[in-house]
Amino acid sequence: MTGRGKYETRLDPTLWAYIDSVNAWYPPEITGLPIDRQRAVYDRMCRVFHRGRPGVKVSDGLVAAPGHGIPIRHYQPAGSPARAMVLYFHGGGFILGGLDSHDDICAELCAGTGFDVLSVDYRLAPEHVHPAAFDDAMTAFAWAAAATDLPIVLCGESAGGNLAAAVAHAKRRHARTAIGQVLIYPGLGGDESKGSYVEHAEAPLLSVGDIAFYRDVRSARRQAPDDPTFSPLRDSDFSGLPPTVIITAECDPLSSDGETYRDRILAAGGKAWWHEEKRLVHSFLRARTTVPAAAEAFARIIAAVGALGRSEWPY
Repeated sequence: MTGRGKYETRLDPTLWAYIDSVNAWYPPEITGLPIDRQRAVYDRMCRVFHRGRPGVKVSDGLVAAPGHGIPIRHYQPAGSPARAMVLYFHGGGFILGGLDSHDDICAELCAGTGFDVLSVDYRLAPEHVHPAAFDDAMTAFAWAAAATDLPIVLCGESAGGNLAAAVAHAKRRHARTAIGQVLIYPGLGGDESKGSYVEHAEAPLLSVGDIAFYRDVRSARRQAPDDPTFSPLRDSDFSGLPPTVIITAECDPLSSDGETYRDRILAAGGKAWWHEEKRLVHSFLRARTTVPAAAEAFARIIAAVGALGRSEWPY
């Protein structure tokens, strides 16, 4: 197949099969379509990739917020009582996704850790620009903190990683804070003039053009670039954050965000560990059942969430 450029031999054939499958269902040019059409195609793709749920208990609910309700999905392990709760924010560029798009991932995270998982269906742009998603994430955290005595681990992938980090920053001085955060190929608002933004500007499944598109759709009028609730890396203070694990993909423009975020937390005296998954691309979580490297990465994510939920720091 042509058009693969430098990634032709850099990526494993099993990963290329996954990439080709994603592009068949959700082609790159779809960003030119109306948002409602993009969502319909994305949701159909997510249904195709859904791998079913392991043996966990699942219930849906609604968190009250000013003027609206925030849908949530609660996953509970079928065996022993959970020792922690994972507050999970899905990816989708702040314009796509919901409770169903990452349902199997959340269920597997629950089964793999033995923790409760609470998935949050935050409001999406462009109907609800920033700070709507952040406000919903904050409300969901406050609700979870009041609803359970379990320690809370923040977790999110891509756009959801941005939200998890933004909540961690906002809540770090409060009486009830997260005991850890695990960020999976998050977009944190890093310097786009260097690092992976340049090296992997045209990477499969996410390009710098895609990042700009999602950012523009999410942005409110006169959006401040240095707002840490929009771009956590723009914060001026990285002290007091919970122990943090960041997992990124090598062939992803966003990978440098993880390295920079780790370095700033360490410089502020905190605990942080960054791991770049070699020869993987953005959105590799959906490849966890077909690509061995993605399966190994997902196992590392589950182990990281499990360790932080037990107040362990193995890195």
